Parts: sequence; C-alpha cells; structure tokens
Amino acid sequence: MFENLLTNQDSWLNGKGPSSEIVFSSRVRLARNFADKVFPSRAATSVKEDIRNTMEEIYSRVSALRGSTFVRMEDLEELSRQFLLERHLISQEHMASPKGKGLIVSADERIALMINEEDHLRMQVITSGFDLAACWQVLDGIDTELSGMVNFSFLPDLGYLTSCPTNVGTALRASCMLHIPALVLTKRINKILELLVKISFTARGLFGEGTQALGDFFQISNQGSLGLSEGELIDNLSGVVNQVKEQEIDARDNLLKKYKFSLEDNVWRAFGVLKNCRLIGSKEALSHLSMLSLGLDLGIIKGIKREVINSLFIIIQPAHLQRIEGKLLKEEERDYIRASILRERLVFED
Repeated sequence: MFENLLTNQDSWLNGKGPSSEIVFSSRVRLARNFADKVFPSRAATSVKEDIRNTMEEIYSRVSALRGSTFVRMEDLEELSRQFLLERHLISQEHMASPKGKGLIVSADERIALMINEEDHLRMQVITSGFDLAACWQVLDGIDTELSGMVNFSFLPDLGYLTSCPTNVGTALRASCMLHIPALVLTKRINKILELLVKISFTARGLFGEGTQALGDFFQISNQGSLGLSEGELIDNLSGVVNQVKEQEIDARDNLLKKYKFSLEDNVWRAFGVLKNCRLIGSKEALSHLSMLSLGLDLGIIKGIKREVINSLFIIIQPAHLQRIEGKLLKEEERDYIRASILRERLVFED
C-alpha cells in the first residue's frame, strides 16, 4: 500500500482542483457510531474488534470503497502510522493506542475511513482545490449505503450521537486547507483568525488539531453541526473560505504593487536555497516552498509544475523520507535526503 501511495499521481495533491492556487484541498468528514455500542473511549478492546470486524466484512459492498485497502492499525509500526498522518489519512489520535483500530483507504487516497478513533467511524473525502460539494456528494453516498447495513446511533430531536458534544447533529465537519502567505506577510492573518473564532469557525495547522500553521497553511472548518443541515454547513464554510480567498488575492495584489522587487527577490532566494542546499530541516523547507508556490501563482517564477511543489510539501516530511529510503534515519540524515529530493525535483519544464 505504501509504495502505491508514494507513486500515486491522482491524489488530492495534484493541484488540479478549482482555485487550487489558494485552496490547497477540500475535505468533508462524518462521524458515526454503532447503535447500542459503547463509544471508543470507554469501549473494551473486544467491542472495538467487533466493530472493526464488521467493517472489514461489509466495506467492499459500498460502491465507492471497492478496491480500497483495509488496514489493522496494530499491524503497522509507528513509522507507517506517522506516514499515514502526514498524508492526512489518519489523525494524531488514531496513531495512538492502535489496538482495535482500523483504516480503509481508497486507491486514489480521496476516501479514508478511520475505525475506532474518537467515534466508531470517522469517514472523510478529500479532493484538490475548492470543491466541498464534490466531497459531500461522494461521502453522502457512502453514508447512505452504510446506513443500509449498520444501525447508527441517532435521535430524532438531536441527530447523530457522537463522543464529542460539538459534533452532535449532522456530525459533519467540513474544512478547506488554504495557502495564504500574502496574508501572513502583510500581517493581516491575526485579525482574520480572530474573526473566524467569533463566527464559530476554527483554523488549525497543516496536520489538523493541535498543529502549527507551517508553510502558511491554515485549515478552516466549522465548529459545530447541531441545528444546521449538511448543505447549510457546507454553504456557510464555502462563504467564509471565499471571503478569506478574496482577502488573500487582495493581499497578493498589494504586495505586487508596493513591494514587487522585494517579493521577486524573496521568491528567487527561496528557490536558490531549495535548489542548492545540502542540509535543510522540514520547517525551513516548508517556508521556502511556500514562497516558491506564491511566486509560481504570481508569475514571478515559471516552468515548475504545481503538482511537484504540492507533493513536496508532503514527501519532505520525516516519515515519508524514511519510507522512501526504506529505513529509519537520524535527523541529519533526513535533512540531507530532504535537500537531495528538493534539488532533484525542482526543475524547470520546457
């Protein structure tokens, strides 16, 4: 499975979706729990295994999941679990205490179902660019088919029951990963983040809850789902993302008008570092890749494919480097191989 993921050319990293120059990816997630079963945080291992066995038995009968891979998390070493986290296929919580947990991943990586994370099922569909509607269409179909096979916890006056009260209702969490370097450079980002909190949205880092906004990436999502339909939640998030996107476009225009030479210098310096370094850490590499991506969007630098830069944001992460090399690496070894990959892949196309 891991070799296929490393060579997948059709994943959500391909940069071919709508508005992908700013909206890196869109994701819609649903939480579901089996009726009359204890939630994972309090369930015995035997209960978790029963749920996992049920999903292993039925998942291939769901049309969108045919050809997917089923994984028992305790069969994976920590490095493999970290690899899946870096590819946004599992959460940090799903990495820990893997016994009784499972994962279903579609061949193109766009669909992933975590079994026995915070809830019995955490189902997600992720795609390139700004296309929440497409994600929801696929996920709604999966949910409908599974609902015909499994009795999920549901109350008419509340909706779907979940481990966390904020997810009760539709139990839908929609999010968009935005690359907004101009808002960071112009120091407008803090006001936007403060406003998001006031209107019941949240912004997280590149790898979700509890992570930093590395590489100028911010993941914006709804905070609650009670009292609103799935369509309303997605429409509300779409409206917010559109506003942030417009702010980023405006900030980019201002940078070009007022600081064109300085911006060009920063972009080419970033390219120079990435193309010539021999040792580089992941944070520094992400920072330079962010600037390079901005330069590509603004036409300052040309001839580098967007999907190359997008994939580099992920494959330079520690677990990916060790997967590529097929062995555990010390930090300096990772920094050396990271630099080698950057030099090799950042080439101008004719």
